[in-house]
Order: sequence, then C-alpha cells, then structure tokens
Amino acid sequence: MAYYNNYGYPPYVSVAEKRARAWRKLEQLRKKHPGIRPVVIEGNTLVRTWWGKAWNGNLGKYADYANRVGRGRSYVRHGAVLDLQISPGQVKALVQGRQGSPYTVAIKIKPVSEPVWKQIKAACAGQLASLQELLAGRFPQGLMELFTAKDSGLFPSPKEIEFKCSCPDWAYMCKHVAAVLYGIGTRLDEDPSLFFVLRKVKMDDLITQAVREKSEKLLKQAKKKTSRVIDDADLGDVFGIEMEPAVAVEKESLRTKRRSVRSEGTASPKSTAKAQRKVSTQRTPKKRAK
Repeated sequence: MAYYNNYGYPPYVSVAEKRARAWRKLEQLRKKHPGIRPVVIEGNTLVRTWWGKAWNGNLGKYADYANRVGRGRSYVRHGAVLDLQISPGQVKALVQGRQGSPYTVAIKIKPVSEPVWKQIKAACAGQLASLQELLAGRFPQGLMELFTAKDSGLFPSPKEIEFKCSCPDWAYMCKHVAAVLYGIGTRLDEDPSLFFVLRKVKMDDLITQAVREKSEKLLKQAKKKTSRVIDDADLGDVFGIEMEPAVAVEKESLRTKRRSVRSEGTASPKSTAKAQRKVSTQRTPKKRAK
C-alpha cells in the first residue's frame, strides 16, 4: 500500500532505499524463479553498443515517447526491472514500484513488415561480410541510416507497439513501461540477436543475401579466367578462409620428390652388390659347347 504526505504526494524515497528495496525483492524472486533475468546497469551509461543506442535513440524520435520515457530512466538505473524476457514479438517484465509486490508489464511489438524487410535485404546485398559485423554494428553508414529511418526502418514506431502494466497509474505510458523499454536497450547490449527475435525476422537473411551476391560476383570473375577453376584468393573470399599460396604448394611437392629420390639412393651395400651381380649375370653370354 502506498502512503502519501499532507500535500497528496508520495513520500520521498532515497536512491539507496530504492535500490535496497529492489534487491531484497529480487532475492526473494530468485528462490522461486531461478530463471529470472534482471536488468543490471553497470556505471552511468545505459547502453554502449550500436544496437542498444539505436533502440534508445528510436524512442526519442517520437513525441509520444520522448515526453514520457524519461520517467523510466531512473527506475531502470536503480535496478527496478527485476525480470525482462524477450520472445518473438513480445516482452514480459517485472518492475518493482512503491508497492510490496512488483508490477507486471507486457509489451507487444509487431514484426517488420514484408515490404520493409525486402527493401532492407536488397540494400544489404554485398554490404555485410559476416554475422559478427552485423551484430557488432560494423556496417556502412548508408545501412545505419536505413536501419534507423523513422517509420520505415527496422526499429518499431509507436503504432507498432502495444503495452500494459498492472500498476494503478492512469498515464498513457507509466514509468514502469518506460523502464522496460529502456531495459530492452540494455538487453540488446548483451545480445543484439534478440532484436531480430523481437521483430520476428531472420538475421541470417541479411548475411545470406550478402554472401550470395558476393559469391555470384566472384564466380562471374572466375569464369573470365577459366570455366572450371576458381582462384584460391576468390575461394578464400567466398568461404572466409585463408588458402595456401600455389607457390608454397609447388615447393612442398618438389621437396617431397627430392626426399623420395634420396631415400632410393641410400640403399644398403649388400642390396647394391646383389643387384650388380644380377645385372652382370644377365649381360654375360653363355659359352657354346664344343
């Protein structure tokens, strides 16, 4: 039960007390739910990676969110998001408020539309070298702008997000929902692949498309040289491996032949003498009988 002072506002609670309250409740929940996953902020920075920053930056692009999500920053910083689970198209969370029991928050996010996903896949053709580069946010500036485009990028707009909270707050977006939205950004810092799970798209599609385009280009180049052989360098580019130079292979083959010749020339004296007698016998003609 929440208590209010003479002015109709809840009493002031220090940051230390908020954190202690959240920690006590988290320890209780862990005993009953071992799989619980709290949002933990280390230091003063909410997010550090490209995906986390892009998620939080997207929230500030829309007036409906920009005026309200700020209320959730302090909550997520103080460890109030006790649990946050991301699954395809939805997020479920527990947020500790003034009450003894945490509030439940449910957020539903629509998948990326087919036209947008098709456009993004086409733009990624030949631009992404590996899955690691995609997850690390290392891609050309043009793709960054495409991914984060307002209303037409990978990140959801307000009309694509629905949410509800069990708290009694009448606000359109309560601070508990706002805290969870920021918590999603922190979770993407830990595992960017969850973004594609949330938006119900396959991140491998972007890499497969890029590799397919690159492979076709390399094969066309190879056909100009020979219809049957592809350069080692081209094979290395396609499959992401280092091929041993042809010169090195030829040298190794030559060394193998030399060792074989030397081993044949070092036969034992007995075997050599026996071979010589055999040759001499074969060459000496037999005497005719008188």
